[in-house]
Amino acid sequence: MTTETHREVVRDLGAAAKDASRTLRTLDRAAKDAALLRMARVLEEQQQNILEANALDVAAAEQAGLEPALVDRLRLDEGRLAGVVAAVRQVAELDDPVGEILKGWSAAQELQLQKVRVPIGVIGIIYESRPNVTVDAATLCFKAGNAVLLRGGSEAVHSNRALGAALAQALAEEGLPAGCIGVVPFTDREGVRHMAEMDECLDLIIPRGGHKLIETVVSLARMPVLKHYNGVCHVYVDATADLEMAAAISENAKVQRPGVCNAMETLLVHRDVAADFLPFHAARLQELGVEIRGDETVCELVPSATPAMAADWPEEFLDLILAVRVVDSLDEATAHIARYGSSHTEAIVTEDEEAAERFLAEVDSSTVLWNASTRFADGGEFGFGAEIGISTDKLHARGPMALEELTIYKYVARGTGQVRS
Repeated sequence: MTTETHREVVRDLGAAAKDASRTLRTLDRAAKDAALLRMARVLEEQQQNILEANALDVAAAEQAGLEPALVDRLRLDEGRLAGVVAAVRQVAELDDPVGEILKGWSAAQELQLQKVRVPIGVIGIIYESRPNVTVDAATLCFKAGNAVLLRGGSEAVHSNRALGAALAQALAEEGLPAGCIGVVPFTDREGVRHMAEMDECLDLIIPRGGHKLIETVVSLARMPVLKHYNGVCHVYVDATADLEMAAAISENAKVQRPGVCNAMETLLVHRDVAADFLPFHAARLQELGVEIRGDETVCELVPSATPAMAADWPEEFLDLILAVRVVDSLDEATAHIARYGSSHTEAIVTEDEEAAERFLAEVDSSTVLWNASTRFADGGEFGFGAEIGISTDKLHARGPMALEELTIYKYVARGTGQVRS
């Protein structure tokens, strides 16, 4: 396909999505939920095709030498696909946000006003690696009454096509327009440009992926952008922390799935507990394959650690690599997070309620936790069903983005012939 042909394909998909959004805007909850349940059934019926397609992507990624953590993000198996299907059914069970009256009041001359939640319209989502995003994004946008145009990465091209075909089949079986969920069938960078310039069709664009992808979309987009930026997440072990709890939280935050955005990248430890905590905890992490990059004090306490470089503190490793620093106070910990963090997710482990509340109030990130792993910063864990991503912006959504974040509002006025004097 030539660049011009690609542009035409993307514009045709965008136009179809724009047309479909008019149907979706007034679709009632029963019709949307029936379609979502149909999607879940078709995904189950197409399991073999989907897993075979995913196996092609995983094999190509391994042959290309992709990091194991990134291959893990790409991989689907029966269990993970079952989780994707379960999330679709959970979205169907969630309350429909569309039509919610946020506020109602009587204005000038008894004009009756309401502020009503409505769909955004057409949302473009550009993402890399994780094929589950195809289904999560499609179903959440659909439930919130939005048409969606999806452009996945080259690593998951076979998986995304198979998932997209299953969703398209479900839409057709429910008699709904194909434009409700569009999948861009190619993965070249020009496709990103075409979507970003298509403001006549797309009302919002959401990039999910590496820093380079997000910067590219931001620089090109003619419509609002909701950014899923880096996840440089911190766990701070305070002076009064239960050290066994701190070790369990830290291990989970780093090791359970190191290639995801809510994994811990930097561990901060109060000096008062560093000598008791770091040697045994670092040894456990190293047994699990974690490379420790520490400051001078850390290297003294953990001789096998590698000295940290300045570039390690703001780094999103997405791998079994952990930057570790010893701090003298809560203030020093929060200052480190403010300087090097990405406003994603931070946790404090402490038995001191006053210190915890200070941390929760002072740290300016989209999610802050007390005595819990950063891995809980997730739409599913928050009870939102699936999620579009985790926004580190402050407008129009922040943190895990689910149904409410995929709506906007409008004002509805009902009168009896009033005219303005």
